[in-house]
Amino acid sequence: MAAKELKEFTLEDVAQHDKPDDLWVIIDAKVYNLSRFKDLHPGGIAVLTDNEIAGQDATDAFYGLHRHEVLERPQYKRLQIGTIKGQKSVIYDHVVGEVSKVPYAEPTWLSPGYHSPYYSDNHREFQKVVRIFIDEVLYEDAQAHEEDGKRPSQIVFDKMGEVNLHAMRLGPGNHLKGRTLMGGIVKPEEFDYFHELIITQELVRVRARGYGDGLLGGKVIGLPPVLTFGSDELKAKVIPDVLAGKKFICLAISEAQAGSDVMGLQTTAKLSEDGKEWIINGSKKWITNATFADYFTVGCRTDDGLTVILVERGPGVETRHIKTSYSTAAGTGYITFDNVRVPVGNTLGEVGGGIFVILSNFNHERWVMCCSSARSQRSIIDECLKWANQRKAFGKPLISQAVIRSKIAGMIARAEGVQSWLENITYQMTHMTYKQQAQKLAGPIAILKSHCTHCAQETARDAVQIFGGRGITKSGMGQFIEHYYRTVTFDALLGGAEDVLADLCVRQAVRAMPKNARL
Repeated sequence: MAAKELKEFTLEDVAQHDKPDDLWVIIDAKVYNLSRFKDLHPGGIAVLTDNEIAGQDATDAFYGLHRHEVLERPQYKRLQIGTIKGQKSVIYDHVVGEVSKVPYAEPTWLSPGYHSPYYSDNHREFQKVVRIFIDEVLYEDAQAHEEDGKRPSQIVFDKMGEVNLHAMRLGPGNHLKGRTLMGGIVKPEEFDYFHELIITQELVRVRARGYGDGLLGGKVIGLPPVLTFGSDELKAKVIPDVLAGKKFICLAISEAQAGSDVMGLQTTAKLSEDGKEWIINGSKKWITNATFADYFTVGCRTDDGLTVILVERGPGVETRHIKTSYSTAAGTGYITFDNVRVPVGNTLGEVGGGIFVILSNFNHERWVMCCSSARSQRSIIDECLKWANQRKAFGKPLISQAVIRSKIAGMIARAEGVQSWLENITYQMTHMTYKQQAQKLAGPIAILKSHCTHCAQETARDAVQIFGGRGITKSGMGQFIEHYYRTVTFDALLGGAEDVLADLCVRQAVRAMPKNARL
């Protein structure tokens, strides 16, 4: 279908159309005919006719009440009939893959004119390709399923699998060998934690927290124990389909009786009489991706202590949704195991050595959450700076008020601080073996995560104050602020509560104190 031809009008032309049955307005140098739409306007016809908007430039009035994306919807695009002669649009449509020009909306290394010792030209090229992929493939699916609560579309999983995003989200390692990463832009042996950081931070930009976890958050924490501790036979069966996005896996550790207290798990695994199978009984709670998982990496209590076992969905395994503050797209579920029989070959690591399997996974899990938290805070800065500049109160833009600038200053300081700290930790990871990371970085990563999520909650609270009533409304101008405020506590709890992680850091520091240290 050919594009509609738009005419040019003068301001005087538009001013003649100021009646209820003949009503035009100007928004950003574009002319819209609202004559047929006026009765459908959510605020009623009076908003258009009683506020000296009809026949006039309504740009400020529109952006004081609506997001730009409203104009991009087909039903409203059709209302545009022309442009204003001699004027150009100054409010730009989103360009797929573009870097935001709003100050502090992007990490410093992505901002024009700034430099970083951490990111190479390859990292920069990689970021561009990943952003375009996420904008084109994920964003619309994320908005739809965050709302309807269904898991991400299979076509999204398939497309991610085609470029090996599922594999890259597990970090650098042997699992990348022989794979073509993101169309070949980075070689498997060159892929490092900064590439993974980029992927995680770009995924956060879809601004759909439940969907984000539904996008195989369970795999990111549930598959590494299989990669590291599974038998060759088990890995050959499970890993290819999971990394292709054809089957799904989750980590099933937490229980109603034991959250951060891993040693308090009560799910049991007993050996069958012939010693060939585990018989598992118990339950797990708050498990990400549980409702659609095919495999479960399960922490069990055995006669020899704590043991981790891979369980395949089958007889005796039941899952059901748990209603939480964010979307059921995450597949957060409750799992029951009723005399579930599992081959002994599905044991991950040593029998009784499950605590080492679980702890070896925590550093990477918490680091990923730091990546997400740091980037999500910038999205809120972006929203608040835009809103404070376009929203007028008491005859002036919000940004003219010192108290608003003070809140935004706090947001910026927190976002810059956590990103810089995160990049330092990431640099250490790129120069350490996995064993060295476990020895040296468990405490630093734990306290970073605690700090990140504490900062995020402060930013969420201040953002609501800046947006006012819109900040607690699920649609419209403040929809992403409301969503962030409602879901930000997930990061503060998943992978370990803030207080538990802060204490872990200090306890590790105390153990490392030199014996001769004195004031």
